[in-house]
Amino acid sequence: MIVVAENPATELVEAFGAAGAFPIVETKWADAPTAFVAVKPAAVVIAEPGPPPSESSARMLCLQIATVNGAIVPTIAVTHNDQDAAIPIALSADAALPVGRLIARLQSAMRVRALHSTVLRRIELFTSHGGTMPVLPIGDALDDATVLIAGRGPLYPALSVAMGERVKMIGALSVETAARHLNSLDIDGVVIGDGFSPNMVEAFLTVLAQEPRFRDIPIAVIGEAPAAFIETLPNIDHVDGDPAQLVARMVPLVRMHAFEGRLKRMLKSLDADGMFDPNTGLMTRGSFWQELAKAVAEAAERSQALSIARYSFDGALHERSGFDGARMVTHLIRNIDFACRDDDGSILVAFTQTDLRSGHVVVRRIAAALRNAMTSGGALTANVTLATLKSGDTLDSLMQRVLGSRMVAAE
Repeated sequence: MIVVAENPATELVEAFGAAGAFPIVETKWADAPTAFVAVKPAAVVIAEPGPPPSESSARMLCLQIATVNGAIVPTIAVTHNDQDAAIPIALSADAALPVGRLIARLQSAMRVRALHSTVLRRIELFTSHGGTMPVLPIGDALDDATVLIAGRGPLYPALSVAMGERVKMIGALSVETAARHLNSLDIDGVVIGDGFSPNMVEAFLTVLAQEPRFRDIPIAVIGEAPAAFIETLPNIDHVDGDPAQLVARMVPLVRMHAFEGRLKRMLKSLDADGMFDPNTGLMTRGSFWQELAKAVAEAAERSQALSIARYSFDGALHERSGFDGARMVTHLIRNIDFACRDDDGSILVAFTQTDLRSGHVVVRRIAAALRNAMTSGGALTANVTLATLKSGDTLDSLMQRVLGSRMVAAE
């Protein structure tokens, strides 16, 4: 670990040492880029709030961290509540909070680094055995991210505009609606705005703290965050109400969380020998057709129900919206069902052990969710085709009915 500070950061270094960090190298800003190259650290901590004394060194260090060869290098910057981090890619840690909060935030980020290291090793092993390597998504992970803003007070419009300029955002005027979004979408950050009572905020945070998949999610609370959650939610912050400041502090955390989502989808694909698409989490097209052929044969042999649905879209379907919809499907279908995103952007879903009547219920529920998630810049119509396996059906005859209609019709 590298600790960057103009003055000795004795308390911080001792705290990291007690938490198990070793070795820890202290350096001043002027020497930080050189130290980064020499040490090849697993993490960087900027120990003093405020702007760096050497802008050129800060720019160089930022570039080195962003372009490092190998696993990511998490960077934490101690800041005052009304200041930006010393380098824009750093995760902020409020100087007024105990050092334990900074350590918890770094540990959360280090878990993402460990996941990244695992994925890189698995990719190398996968290719060495002649596997067809699924493509790791490239570009800024912020392009994949979605932030949920829950609020109904006077700050809500300004928060929505400020966040929407940087990342895709979804609004919720109640905690109940926010909870539904969390369960059906890949959310990479949560802003709890004004307009809610303290009891409502506490109840919402309790749900987040108790669910393991939400504990590392970036959370910003307008006003004072309840002290009870400081220990259980490492990436929670409270903000006094400046929307631009909130966004600046939150974006690096959101980017980290979205990158973690990419890594998890990639690891899922590697675990299944490339069966899943790292961009969507759904099956690749080739794998879907192979599994569907098996499912049709087994259902026919055992006289079991099997339904196939195709979701196609009329309107301006942006690529990002298409990926968002596909990822949503992973949350909406059962473990025994499987799906893929077709070449034309439509989504095919196989519902095993599902007859026509039950299929109508589930496809309409998914269609409604997809319309809400995928609308981008204009009206979007989700057309659904549903077909159920009949006696004597083959894969070709079943799919001819699925691909030959755009209406949900009883057969």
